This record gives sequence, structure tokens and C-alpha cells, in this order.
Amino acid sequence: MAAVADRIRNPGRRLRGGPTFNRWAILLLPAIAFLIAFFIAPLILMGFRSVTDPPGAGLSNYAAFFANEANVRVLTNTFTIAAISTIACLVMGYPYAYLMVQAPPRLAGVLLIIVLIPFWSSLLVRTFAWEVILRDTGVINSVLLSWGVIDEPLQLMRNTLGVILGMSQILLPFMVLPLYTVMRRIDPELTRAASNLGARPWPAFRRVFLPLSLPGIASGSLLVFVLALGFYITPTILGSPRETMISRFIADQIQTRLNWGLGSAMAVILMLLTLVCLLAASRFVRIRDVYGAIGEET
Repeated sequence: MAAVADRIRNPGRRLRGGPTFNRWAILLLPAIAFLIAFFIAPLILMGFRSVTDPPGAGLSNYAAFFANEANVRVLTNTFTIAAISTIACLVMGYPYAYLMVQAPPRLAGVLLIIVLIPFWSSLLVRTFAWEVILRDTGVINSVLLSWGVIDEPLQLMRNTLGVILGMSQILLPFMVLPLYTVMRRIDPELTRAASNLGARPWPAFRRVFLPLSLPGIASGSLLVFVLALGFYITPTILGSPRETMISRFIADQIQTRLNWGLGSAMAVILMLLTLVCLLAASRFVRIRDVYGAIGEET
């Protein structure tokens, strides 16, 4: 019995004086093989094609990318739109998450369901819904014209405004959930203690609650920013050529021009810049907490 109990406590066995081998780890092999085959291998192939496919070998595809001013402008535009979308989501998401924390449990559950509802519908459907709302003959312009508020339709799409509205609505849950997770862990007695010591509501919030919620702000902002960098459908439908993002350039190079070398180089550049952003952000927030917050609430 002692031997059986010892085997249960120590499922691993030592291989000829080497490190302990846990036989349960074998169950991870299919998952590891899946990740290598469908995630790591395509990335390696993409990097390989970026330096081997025509029009030239080596770094010629990268040189061609940076030599074209339009490519650099689109890359800059991609990060600019992603940053604006992140700020917009933070401005809307922080008050909403704070309301969820302050609301009674039943109302907080309803607010959480409202946040999760967009996950149950297609991103493409939501984007076309925004087109119906924002176009010249859409809901907003039709109502304003019928009320006599405006004399001609407002330009609500085919510009940066339309792209930001569409992207913010899609990305907002990814901001709210990390914020709500962090805010819910803040002891409400801390704010009450500040009020009992004479602090008014706004100074108590600014000096006690807001600093404690900074990890949620950092996690949500990082998650939204990284997701926004890869948007393709929403800027294409709601934006104009001036709002083109790098993902559309990549698709055009591969699907239309069949230029796999340059398209792969663009993808590698975007991936490397994203990794640089993640590396810089990891000095202020733990990357594991960014995705852990999503999993905890969903």
C-alpha cells in the first residue's frame, strides 16, 4: 500500500539518474503537435518566403516595402487607428466597468450579458449593421433630416469616424472585461475609508480607486491595441482608401498580385512591430493577466 500511495503522489519516474519524467506529460503531445503544425510552422514558412520569394532574395522584399512611401504611410495609419480605437474603448469602457462594479449583483449580471452579446453575432454582420446606420440614407441621417436638425446628410462613414465607431463597438468587450475583473478585486472599504476621512467623492476616486484600477487599464488597452492592428473587414467597409490598414495591403499582395514574397514581408513586419509593443508593455503589465482576465469572466 505504501508503494501504491508513493506512486500516486509521484507519478513521474527518474530516467537513469536524469530529471524526473512525468508520464502524464505525454497527453500534451497532440496539442503541441497541433500548435506546431498550424501556428508555428506557418509563421516559419511566412518568414522563409519573405526572404526567398521573388522579386528578389534576401532582404529585397523588406527594402521594397520601406522604399514605397504608400506602404510606410499605411503602416503608420494602422498604428494610428489602433491607438485611437484603444483610447475610444477606454473612454467608453471604464465608466461602464465602474458601473458594473457599483451596481447590485442582479443588474451587474445584466450589464455583463450586454457586454457578451456581441460575441454571439458575426463581426461581418455587425459591420454591415454599422453601414446601415451610418450611410447617407441610414438611420441617423434619416432621423436628423426628418427632424430638421440638418439640411444635408452628415458624412459618418468612408472616413476615420466611421472606422473608429465600427472598431470600437467590436473591441469594447475586450476593454470592459479586464477592467471589470480588476475593479471587482478592489476593496470598496478603501474608498469608504477615504470618504470617512473627509475626502469628497471625486478626490477619493482619483486618489484611491483609479490608481488601483491601473492594471486593468493597462491590460485592456494592450489587448484592444493588439487586436486592432489586424483589423481588415471593418476598415474596408466603413472606411475609405485613406483609412486603409496594413492587413488589406497584405491581402492585396497575396490574393490579387500573387506576390507572396512582399506580402509575407509585410506580415513579418507587422508581427515584429506587434511583438515590440508587447515586449515594451510587458514591463508594465503581465501579459498572462491580459488573457487571464478574459478567461475569468467568460
